[in-house]
Amino acid sequence: MTPDQMRDASLFELFTLEAEAQTQVLSAGLLALERDPTQADHLEACMRAAHSLKGAARIVGVDAGVSVAHVMEDCLVSAQESRLRLRPEHIDALLQGTDLLMRIATPGSSGTDAQVINAYVVQMNLLLVPAPAVARSLPIAPEPAPISEMSSADLLAAALRLDVPEPETAPLAAAEKPAAAKRNRRSSDNGERVLRVTAERLNSLLDLSSKALVETQRLKPFLATMQRVKRLHNSNGRALDSLEASLKQARVSSETQEALAEARRLLSEAQAMLTQQTAELDEFGWQASQRAQQLYDTALACRMRPFADVLGGQARMVRDLGRELGKQVRLEIEGEKTQVDRDVLEKLEAPLTHLLRNAVDHGIEFPEQRLLAGKPAEGHIRLRASHQAGLLVLEISDDGGGIDLQRLRRSIVERQLSPAETAAQMSDEELLSFLFLPGFSLRDKVTEVSGRGVGLDVVQHMVRQLRGAIELEQEAGQGSRFHLEVPLTLSVVRSLVVEVGGEAYAFPLAHIERMRDLQADDIVQLEGRQHFWHEGRHVGLVAASQLLQRPQSQTLGDALKVVVIRERDAVYGVAVERFIGERTLVVLPLDPRLGKVQDITAGALLDDGSPVLIIDVEDMLRSVEKLLNTGRLERIDRRSQQTSSVARKRVLVVDDSLTVRELERKLLLNRGYEVAVAVDGMDGWNALRAEDFDLLITDIDMPRMDGIELVTLLRRDSRLQSLPVMVVSYKDREEDRRRGLDAGADYYLAKASFHDDALLDAVMELIGEAQG
Repeated sequence: MTPDQMRDASLFELFTLEAEAQTQVLSAGLLALERDPTQADHLEACMRAAHSLKGAARIVGVDAGVSVAHVMEDCLVSAQESRLRLRPEHIDALLQGTDLLMRIATPGSSGTDAQVINAYVVQMNLLLVPAPAVARSLPIAPEPAPISEMSSADLLAAALRLDVPEPETAPLAAAEKPAAAKRNRRSSDNGERVLRVTAERLNSLLDLSSKALVETQRLKPFLATMQRVKRLHNSNGRALDSLEASLKQARVSSETQEALAEARRLLSEAQAMLTQQTAELDEFGWQASQRAQQLYDTALACRMRPFADVLGGQARMVRDLGRELGKQVRLEIEGEKTQVDRDVLEKLEAPLTHLLRNAVDHGIEFPEQRLLAGKPAEGHIRLRASHQAGLLVLEISDDGGGIDLQRLRRSIVERQLSPAETAAQMSDEELLSFLFLPGFSLRDKVTEVSGRGVGLDVVQHMVRQLRGAIELEQEAGQGSRFHLEVPLTLSVVRSLVVEVGGEAYAFPLAHIERMRDLQADDIVQLEGRQHFWHEGRHVGLVAASQLLQRPQSQTLGDALKVVVIRERDAVYGVAVERFIGERTLVVLPLDPRLGKVQDITAGALLDDGSPVLIIDVEDMLRSVEKLLNTGRLERIDRRSQQTSSVARKRVLVVDDSLTVRELERKLLLNRGYEVAVAVDGMDGWNALRAEDFDLLITDIDMPRMDGIELVTLLRRDSRLQSLPVMVVSYKDREEDRRRGLDAGADYYLAKASFHDDALLDAVMELIGEAQG
């Protein structure tokens, strides 16, 4: 193109984007036509893709693109009109043209000079049989007018595919829809508009929305304080009533009576204002949190892309590699619409390509071998993507010959990786794990295409960088299967938040096998190290405080909180102070000036805005091994903290659900509170009048007396009116929350979002630690 034609760079960018989309349509359609050349829908899709690229190339003045797309379109139209039956050589040539068009549309690409273009057009003309009586001349397309010489009207008409002459396929041009609509349609089938946004801006939007979500949580303590002030005003009103009743029996001056009336008026006015402001703040807080959550969810969704975006060239690569090796191979893909974070997609492309090439090269047998084994001549590779428990699960399986385990066993011994006696007793899983060692291969000689095992250590490393895992299974003579699990997004991570040395840390759930409470008798000494029995094996026990270099604290009871983490065959129990709960954390990268922080991968913010560090489990396991090798692993003190002589605070739990009562009772007991329970409001009212408590936790819907009635009675009683009250209910509507708070409750917690730390945090906010 001339400098004048390149002046409008954005127009060429649109051409590049269209070429990316349309060449994908061509590749997929041509692979389908290779299996059945008569499929009308695929012929139509391929013809239209070539036609659109020809028109787009003409608009931006790329003559080479016009020539290549035009001759491809001629071939496809001939097939549509039954003047030509597509044979393998036609498919090969059309795929070659597809690659050529993509190179033409990519700035800076080589191999697109006039000689290459002319040679391709000649090749395609020779394949168009029967040959036309009149020979074609080059260039095929007439010279377009340069963009710099077009009027604004001409340029707009060209961009919309209007009034563009198509001498050889004019009837088709009349049916062509506007290019802008096509560009919209290529990204979705429902006509959504597409806007180009940089990845940096999306990351910034997600970061800001996550911070906004955290900031809305800071309204909760302000609202709780206003509820307390409101309750104090109610108490003041009742005290004023008592004072007025007492003064009626005494002789007081008119001035005193007027002062008392004025005090009542001012108090009433303040109560009304406080009630209104509390209700407005409550409503604002609820609306703000809902909007912030929607903003965050939308920002996160903007980063999600269909899994098909990483599959653009995989089916074509499998087909071409199979033909190069003399094999018949077909790739079947399931779950193309599975949504995944764009960063994860980019990092998955290389390992997926490697595994697919391995499957073609060393997994699928030659046609004659397959026929002798009673299999179809064509090999079958399946790539399946799905969502499971917040993870992207990928399965790559083939119906090839599988892995020769006896040969693998001999190779392990020959490489002196294991004694023969040990190797002979290894299970299939243990043998297959050697394929992931650096440089391990079953190939006798190196080829350009990686064999099964070559580079699997690199694949495993890339999967681990995504905080994922990979496993290999196989059945001799029936094929192999790789199972990959990676997070759906790197922007957020589902984690278990724990407390170590008075600070919060997060373990990614993908690396947690389970959580356990260990009693003193569960911990044993083996070879000078502490262990516990877990799923049929002894598991080493280490203190998170030593690994993270935090001060070790005494446990608050006989039970020791342990997180069991696993990375391949390495399993350890990490002792922490307490489990805070599961959280979905927005990953905040550490400042690069800090370098690699030992055992830490990133940071995040909790709901209250406090920071939390995310554990690098793989790095932590290396730290454990280092401590073991140097003999510096500290012993965990199993002695429980001495019971304080100070009386513990008492909580009354009122709920007609046995499950809820027991759950709340155990949570509070484990935190050190004394707990009494009642089965309904009447039972709770009797308990409140008979004993002293520091806090009431009550449900709303209960037989005999509901929670609202119970709280109302309590606020009318002079002895109990100042007792803190928390309502825990399944009802989460705004009117339900307001009804509970208006009755006199200090805190309202919905069971729909109930988790242990939410309840305990609320109790701590209302009455403090268990031992005052």
